[in-house]
Parts: sequence; structure tokens; C-alpha cells
Amino acid sequence: MSVLGPCSTPPPLDPPGWRSAAACAGLPPKVVFSKKVKEAAPALRACTGCTVRRHCEAAVAPAESWFDGVCGGRLWRSGRPVPLPANPLMTTPKRPPVPTRTAVPRPTGTRLGTAQDGGRLA
Repeated sequence: MSVLGPCSTPPPLDPPGWRSAAACAGLPPKVVFSKKVKEAAPALRACTGCTVRRHCEAAVAPAESWFDGVCGGRLWRSGRPVPLPANPLMTTPKRPPVPTRTAVPRPTGTRLGTAQDGGRLA
């Protein structure tokens, strides 16, 4: 048993462990606890290479805790896995706007001559 002196710091209440090793550790809570696939995509991408996915799912127990968010590589809503589209992790690049054709103004004026002289304008 150790006695803390006036200059020593107490040990942390929650020592770093698997949570600090989680790939989503630096993501904002809005992303990790999102109910929407599009908003949760960064967390789902992080899960694909995460080394502690099993620890995460065992600790959170999403089905038993009615969890909302990303856990163990899946998106959960009220403790049920959300079916994901075919490839939710790929963000579809936005297409650049298609240039519209602009009408070239036709010259106005009266024509001089005939088709033989090129129909020059006055």
C-alpha cells in the first residue's frame, strides 16, 4: 500500500487500455454515435483496420444495451445492426457541374448583298 505525498499524482481512474488503441479514439462523438450511415462512415472505415474490434463489441454489448452508433465494425440503432448499402465506406465523389451551352449571340443588322458576296453585315 502506497501513501500519496503532497506532490505525487493519484493513479488514473480509468487506465488506458484497449480504448486508447481503438482506431476510432480520435474521432468526434458525433461520428461514432451517429445513427446515419453517411455520418458514421468515418467510424465504419476506422473499424475496418481496428485491432480491438472484439474488445469493443464485448465491452459495449450493443444488442443488450440498446446501443446507437458504431461498434465492432457495424452501425447499431437501438441495439440492432443497421443493414448497410453495398459499399457504405466508399464516398461517391461529387461530379463537377456539367458546363451548359451558352448561346452565341448572332450579329444583328441588315445584310448587304447576296449569298455570292458572303452576306456581309452592314
